[in-house]
Amino acid sequence: MKREENTLHKFESLSDFHRVFELPKPVHPLISFIDIKNMKIPPKEFPHSIVLDFYKIAYKTNLCGKAKYGQNYYDFGEGGLVFTAPGQIFETPESNGASGYLLLIHPDFFLSYPLAKNIRQYGFFSYTANEALHLSDNERTTIMSIFSIIDDELNSRIDDFSQDIVISQVELLLNYSNRFYKRQFITRKAANSDLLQKLEEILDDYFNNEKSLRQGIPTVQYLSEHLNISASYLSDMLRSFTGQNAQQHIHNKLVEKAKEKLSISNLSVSEIAYQLGFEYPQSFSRLFKTKTNLSPLEFRQSFK
Repeated sequence: MKREENTLHKFESLSDFHRVFELPKPVHPLISFIDIKNMKIPPKEFPHSIVLDFYKIAYKTNLCGKAKYGQNYYDFGEGGLVFTAPGQIFETPESNGASGYLLLIHPDFFLSYPLAKNIRQYGFFSYTANEALHLSDNERTTIMSIFSIIDDELNSRIDDFSQDIVISQVELLLNYSNRFYKRQFITRKAANSDLLQKLEEILDDYFNNEKSLRQGIPTVQYLSEHLNISASYLSDMLRSFTGQNAQQHIHNKLVEKAKEKLSISNLSVSEIAYQLGFEYPQSFSRLFKTKTNLSPLEFRQSFK
């Protein structure tokens, strides 16, 4: 029997999480390393969805196979990492038998450390579960060695140096994950090329069917929803392939369409700006000049 769909449980502390999943009390109130096979699934009346007030880094062994948005590549079968930032909602586990590890970290654990601010730079905390980091054997060995150090620190010698050491290991884990995601973008070249092609088709359809007149400039969120991937993953994938994020890609497309209209139509600059979705012509002119070093009128004059 499934749980009620419209209920949600918010975990505000690690102790609450441990209690619900029948785990021993955490050895530290702000960070916990958990073997998933020791977790007990809550009763069926427990809320269907949960949200955490802390970061979750999960290594799971059952992430084999292809992600929903790509069918032309092969992932490693050694398991993978899923990153969740505080405030994200996901489904409560409904069956036992899963294997892997959870690293739970309350944001307060990073207070007074640079990572408290720098952790926002790791975009994969905003990826969805089907954008997990699939690990090779060697990559898995690296990640598990970091997990082992963190687990050892938490369970054997909490002292004045423990927090420094654990935070340095968390930062090392995040930096390695950044590297491995860059590798994943490369090894998924075929799937990501398909995404790029579909992205261009969505943008062309948006402008050719004058959706920009009705809806304004296309947003990163609009594109990611139509590609069935997260906005963060889209930007990071584009940056890996083109050196520019999704917003910059949209701007380039806007300038490309503007050049086309300026060179083959008699529309005024203001009319072109409105057709492309700009609320104010000045904003269009400013973007165009930033990208081309010419004003729209100067560009048009170059064709005469």
